[in-house]
Amino acid sequence: MAPTGVALRDIREQLFDAAERILLRDGPSALTSRALTAEAGVAKGVLHRHFADFDDFLAAFVLDRIARLDPQAAALLEAAGTNTVADNLTSALTGLYRSAAVAIVALVGYRDELRARLRDGWPAGVPVLTDAAIMIGRYLAAERERGRLASAADTDTLAAMLIGTVHLLHADRTATPPTAEAVHRAVTAVLSGAVQPGPRRLP
Repeated sequence: MAPTGVALRDIREQLFDAAERILLRDGPSALTSRALTAEAGVAKGVLHRHFADFDDFLAAFVLDRIARLDPQAAALLEAAGTNTVADNLTSALTGLYRSAAVAIVALVGYRDELRARLRDGWPAGVPVLTDAAIMIGRYLAAERERGRLASAADTDTLAAMLIGTVHLLHADRTATPPTAEAVHRAVTAVLSGAVQPGPRRLP
């Protein structure tokens, strides 16, 4: 454990990474200030030198992980017009749900004070899921512009359906995560009737 007098490099990221490990391994109920500092290998006072209180830390952690969706959103939008729509969405959704996304949703639901902190500067909806739906909706709109989705396709509704369906597949934290093939089947079912004929799925 690092002594409290030692300047720690990137302490915020060190704490964020420790919080993510606890969430993914043990779930939101296990993420306490004591467990966090022990996991990060820092003295207990370090947390309170960088954050007003534990919920202030958790709010910063959630916002940091949400910001990490930006590169994923850019990559998905860049993929519009390539491969197949279902393949692109399967890759994006599989990557999203193998991150801390599901655990963060559970954390926000578990802590009332954290929800209150986030609500002050957050749009309606559930953090992470709302952002993911926006990401998917923009991608689907780009595919519609390219003629790979029906012109009448409601991209925002399809995005919400995709997020909800894949979220249910990943909802049991203790179970084996669904395979990419299972996610692909779900994506294909949701998009049934909206996808226009296009290139065959790549092996």
